[in-house]
Amino acid sequence: MKSTFPGFSPEALAFLRSLKRNNRREWFKPRKDKYEKLIKTPMLEMVECLNQEFARFSPNYVTPPEKAVYRIYRDTRFSPNKTPYKTHIAAIFPRHTAVKREGAVFYLHFTPTELLAFGGVYSPEREELLAYRALIQEHYQELEKILREKKLRKIAGNLQGEQLSRMPKGFPTDHSAETLLRHRQWYLECTLDVKLVTSPRLVPELARCFQAMAPFVEFMNRAIVPRPPASKKMLFAGF
Repeated sequence: MKSTFPGFSPEALAFLRSLKRNNRREWFKPRKDKYEKLIKTPMLEMVECLNQEFARFSPNYVTPPEKAVYRIYRDTRFSPNKTPYKTHIAAIFPRHTAVKREGAVFYLHFTPTELLAFGGVYSPEREELLAYRALIQEHYQELEKILREKKLRKIAGNLQGEQLSRMPKGFPTDHSAETLLRHRQWYLECTLDVKLVTSPRLVPELARCFQAMAPFVEFMNRAIVPRPPASKKMLFAGF
């Protein structure tokens, strides 16, 4: 039976506001139980409900809640910012074939002032980057058609992401998809009314955004999805 998520409590947002002002271990530790009650447990429940929506339109992205939800603890080893806790709450939904969350993903986060839904590629490694460009070079007309879809444009606007100032090495400078090929990131964003965070409309509205982005995310992942192994019949077909 399909379950519904009532939204986060206003106290959850108040906790995040307080955490932003008091981002210290000595403040958080005695309030960890409060964090788990107000934010962590409801977040896992929300992801479970969102997974029910993904099962309807993008079943390959259903992700166990404990793997989808990001930890509150920041990795400060290589960052000049040594505050120990994140002040946004986030979850990620990679394709089930992804290794270490590679590829195009669905992502969401919220703070007391922002609610964001994201779909696409943000920080690809070099080989992955080349694979996306090879896919786009060959199938750019299909991608352009996806990005022109009226419902998608209304919900998420135009394609975003950092771009090179010139065509990447190895690609023809006169290619018709020059703008797409110069990208180093390819993603769509949907900024929603933050009031949805405390509303039962939260999951339906996130699902609406993600469903519109799904054809784009699936297209980008064709660059990295492993092909099924050839059958013995195929292997011996040439002999």
